[in-house]
Amino acid sequence: MSNKFKYRCTDCSQEYEGNQTLYLCPQCSATHNPNAAPKGVLKTVYPYREIKRKHPNFLSLKENGFLDVLPIQHLQSLPNLRVGQTPLYACKSLDGKDLAFQLFLKDDAQNPTFSFKDRASAVVSAYAKEQGFDTIVAASTGNAGSSLAGLCAAQGQKAIIMVPETAPLAKLTQIILYGATIIPVAGTYDDAFDLSIQATEEFGWYNRNTAFNPFTIEGKKTVSYELFDQMKQYIPDRIFVPVGDGVIISGVYKGFEDLLELGYINQMPIIVMVQSEGSDNLVRNMETSDFEIKPSTTLADSISVDIPRNFFMAKQFIQKYKGEFLTVSDLEILNASQILSRNTGLFAEPAAATAFAGMLTYQHQNKLPSDSKNVVLLTGSGLKDLKSVQPLLNIPVAIPPDLDSLKKILA
Repeated sequence: MSNKFKYRCTDCSQEYEGNQTLYLCPQCSATHNPNAAPKGVLKTVYPYREIKRKHPNFLSLKENGFLDVLPIQHLQSLPNLRVGQTPLYACKSLDGKDLAFQLFLKDDAQNPTFSFKDRASAVVSAYAKEQGFDTIVAASTGNAGSSLAGLCAAQGQKAIIMVPETAPLAKLTQIILYGATIIPVAGTYDDAFDLSIQATEEFGWYNRNTAFNPFTIEGKKTVSYELFDQMKQYIPDRIFVPVGDGVIISGVYKGFEDLLELGYINQMPIIVMVQSEGSDNLVRNMETSDFEIKPSTTLADSISVDIPRNFFMAKQFIQKYKGEFLTVSDLEILNASQILSRNTGLFAEPAAATAFAGMLTYQHQNKLPSDSKNVVLLTGSGLKDLKSVQPLLNIPVAIPPDLDSLKKILA
């Protein structure tokens, strides 16, 4: 194993050598309260001064595939599928009205299994391959599971996916067809999460769970490198991110924090955390000292979380870099999904549309200056969860196959 990085606890700041497989800080996780977000989530840190000497500018780091800021030894260990390098689309108008600000849509539904989660699964899979793990387990509401299943299929690895019994059929279909072992759990995502950790300890599997595995953040941070590159080495003013357990937003922060540490940028963009009102356990606890759980009730299943596993790291990032946060209703999420689809041709699942709904809220409140550059992360395809958008569908009654009937319906 390599010492190219270290683990640093986000709570006690204790550092651990990278030549071992760790999930949580041994000291802080020992005091974990099962009714609160876990303590001891680890951040992966690199010898930034050495890397800066080796790569004096961003293009040099990019030419090496960002390998020096990834927790793996070889780029060849990554799956042979194209993960990342997803398109960034400029959106200049909505519903026939020109936008007064610049808006860009980062479409991560273009990843192999149609979600942002492939970024994390790729790095986790590569690390497992290098360290000799042949079985990887994950708890998932769908996207992380289908992602791990797909990338393990590409790598010839065994994937075991534990899902709550309410997970959407489209995501379960992907998991099964990718050849993974699927284990439905009678309970919530958190129940599946806890069972997967017990299984990891019992059977010696490698665990991909978000927040529990520090390398999920290392995979997700690559979106920040791409945005910086696609925007010609300018940082956007705001990035709207859908949030459930807090890992994606932490990944976005971590990517830009790496660029800060390397001296390639001198400020952090404003990152806006958007949660559903029905699953707001991160937003609601941002400014309180006593963590309070409210059962999640939202149609956006990918961000439906009772216990946000990466709460403390996400909170630290948001407070340190003066991030912003808001909630939107399920009705606003559905409306945003429809506006996005009919204006751009991008069909996003409700969790991804949540970020777009947050941007629309800022637009309505005149919070986006005319010269600002704003990015919305679209984290998954709408085909992942067709059930949630059923209220938007109004399919006409079939007509006889003749022109008169056609003219009547067109009139």
